[in-house]
Amino acid sequence: MPDALTLSNLSVYHGEICAVRGLDLACAEGAVTALLGRNGAGKSTTLAAIAGLLAARQGRIALFGAPLEGRKPEAICKLGVGFVPQGRRIFPSLTVQEHLAVAYRPPRHAAARGFDIAAVERLFPRLRERRRQLAGSLSGGEQQMLAIARALVTNPRVLLLDEPAEGLAPQIVAEVAQAIAGLKAAGLSILLVEHNLPLALRLADTCVILSSGEVVWRGPPRTLAEDSQLMAHHLGVH
Repeated sequence: MPDALTLSNLSVYHGEICAVRGLDLACAEGAVTALLGRNGAGKSTTLAAIAGLLAARQGRIALFGAPLEGRKPEAICKLGVGFVPQGRRIFPSLTVQEHLAVAYRPPRHAAARGFDIAAVERLFPRLRERRRQLAGSLSGGEQQMLAIARALVTNPRVLLLDEPAEGLAPQIVAEVAQAIAGLKAAGLSILLVEHNLPLALRLADTCVILSSGEVVWRGPPRTLAEDSQLMAHHLGVH
């Protein structure tokens, strides 16, 4: 069985600046892969390239063996990639219910679990309580829940999460973490970018560290957690 997501010799540029260089990455099916590194390491660029928002200069991107490179974001979403961008990017003038209704797509592929609006409201009960509320009036944590829910109702096979805990209160971080753990348990494959290292280590099955757009370490989270020198050098954690 192929990995859920594979990147092979991927290079992505911002203008003439190489942000990701020769990246090889494999994300196992039904697992959480944490992509770690300092600011500017190329993590968000990698997710944007997978989602089709940035064009790769070279390399291959495959979803369960099917090539994604060169496809438009809408086509990549239809094939089964859900993307939760950094900063949520919700529409303030739409209600919670409208966000989910517009985004919903029935499953188009084999999946361990399908997501409709009722399913994501069970995952995030706050959204059910606020379904008629304008998204712009939600708290930051509720907006993050909505951003994740909006990606889930596209019924992805792989979910890309870019800093889902950013700017959230500890209690909300715990709720989001519980939801991500539940998605993993349901068989969803997840590529996670997260600066909250304890959260990433708790959720991940595999960790990959980027530095200047290149992989400098990969391995299990327990090994990383026990290597303070490695964390200090590549992640600035002391």
